[in-house]
Amino acid sequence: MRFTLALPFIMVWAADYACPTPNQDGRNITLDTLQLLDQRRCLFTSILPSDTAVKVLVCVFVVITIISLGINGCTLFSLGSSEDLSWEPRFALLKNLIVSDLLLIVTQGPTVIHCLLQKTTLPYGAWCVTQFFLNTVCVFCTMFTITCMALERYLFVCLAIYYNSIVTTNRLYLIVGLTWLISVCLSAIVTALLGLGHKNSLLGKPITGLLCEPDTLESHLGFPRAAAVFRKVVGLIVTLLCIFSYLFSYLRMYQVARNAVQPFQQVNERARTTVMFYCSMLLLQMLPIFLKIASDALWELECNMAMIQSLDHPGGWTSAGTLHIMLLVMLQVPPCINPLVYGLRNREVREVLPRLLRWRRENR
Repeated sequence: MRFTLALPFIMVWAADYACPTPNQDGRNITLDTLQLLDQRRCLFTSILPSDTAVKVLVCVFVVITIISLGINGCTLFSLGSSEDLSWEPRFALLKNLIVSDLLLIVTQGPTVIHCLLQKTTLPYGAWCVTQFFLNTVCVFCTMFTITCMALERYLFVCLAIYYNSIVTTNRLYLIVGLTWLISVCLSAIVTALLGLGHKNSLLGKPITGLLCEPDTLESHLGFPRAAAVFRKVVGLIVTLLCIFSYLFSYLRMYQVARNAVQPFQQVNERARTTVMFYCSMLLLQMLPIFLKIASDALWELECNMAMIQSLDHPGGWTSAGTLHIMLLVMLQVPPCINPLVYGLRNREVREVLPRLLRWRRENR
């Protein structure tokens, strides 16, 4: 009987000693947080040991982000406000490209700038995976849209008689929808395969980069082989599809333009200049992709060497860190140049901007 009466007091006493007090919990959480923060700062220092380089990169990313948002925003506003250009096929595809670029800028720029200002790498968590997924969607969507834009120009120049019957409004809606649907599906598969390496113990742990790009995330999750192979194979196929479609379209357009003036024994300098310009811009846009291929090759080499020799190679990881920073910078270039190459270079878009400015002044 006495034991029964004393049982509640025994349970309270046991619970009091078994569970840490709020102060103890707070101290443990604070200690863990500080340790993770120190790890993130150490990894950041191993990638960017120079304070001068950090300050320069902060300025570069801030300037590029502001310029990209400004140029893309103005171009998108001008296209959307013009009834003449709003749903013309090439400008509808350009709007799709700009939306993809804006989403890429918003998810990448502030994240990298925050890491640079805090001098820490990015922790693995919900935002890391979300940012990786959105970036993958944007990259695929950009590649598909550029491919469609090149093929649209080919149809306009080389098959002008059939252009209106081929490129209809419904088909244009379908193409724009498919670019996003296919991109989301491919990105979802890549992210799901990466999730096979997910462990709760990895949450909050720092990754070896300022952005959750594929190499850093795969290394953090233990290099899931299925995810890496699928991503590289699909990425290579999409890249080759974009390059071959682009080259086919513009070289065929050049042949048609050259044949048009051949009876007059003249060379179509304007057509040659246009083709050279767009092919050069494609090379500039593909530079981050080529850099990513080089980064993938370096990661594969380092992993094989680490498996053979069972030790770390500081020089190799330094090279990978340098490639990571170069990739982050190069990823910001296409969103800056896309509106200039495909939008403001066109006479129709340049004519719309002054009219929009006058319209806004009149409505004030």
